[in-house]
Amino acid sequence: MVLKAIGVLFDKDGTLLDFEATFAPACAVVARELAGGDEERAARLSAMAGFDLAAERFLPGSILIGGTADDFAAIVAPLIGGPLDPDLAKRIDNLFVQHTRSTASAFEGVEDALDALRAKGLSLGIATNDCEDGARVHAELAGIYGHFSFFAGYDSGHGAKPGPGMVLAFAEHLTSPPERIVMVGDSLHDLHAAHAAGAIAVGITTGLASREELAPHADYVIDSLSELSELPPLSGL
Repeated sequence: MVLKAIGVLFDKDGTLLDFEATFAPACAVVARELAGGDEERAARLSAMAGFDLAAERFLPGSILIGGTADDFAAIVAPLIGGPLDPDLAKRIDNLFVQHTRSTASAFEGVEDALDALRAKGLSLGIATNDCEDGARVHAELAGIYGHFSFFAGYDSGHGAKPGPGMVLAFAEHLTSPPERIVMVGDSLHDLHAAHAAGAIAVGITTGLASREELAPHADYVIDSLSELSELPPLSGL
């Protein structure tokens, strides 16, 4: 028997927002700022993080895809000769929020998909390894902020994905057992977080991971958010 879901928790980048369009131009600027304008250092920093600075594109397995600002700070600190402390991670968060304000791009059809879910009475949330402020700013810029009753970033006190904390916090927010929560994401971090919490894991191929990579770790795999409301846990509500 398939349990009917009462809430849907979304990853942000690669799921709701086009990750490459939103972050690649900003990442190039952030790398150069962190490197103090030293192009060689910026290129070295980028390469260690899995980003091709010259081409402005992310490489497979980049720490910037599923990681947090803390993860990026651990790479940055030795290269810029600064301490690895919370201030550096906060600076990185602030730089990315600043430089993605003009590039934040939701995928086509996202708002229609969210409308369809809310019409079924479902509650929606965002869980991202970006900072919570970034999640809120990007949702606002994309015109979808009002669809969500819950926002969690790696700095919200629930831990980062692939840990279960964000999913469990959303379930608690809805006073729901996690088995009735659907987590939608484009990476294995998202799917592992869902299953670690006991939630339903839905992979989506709009990010950098393929269907073949996602399928062994997902309960369902979709190619577009327009397919989401027809999945068994969400249909017929």
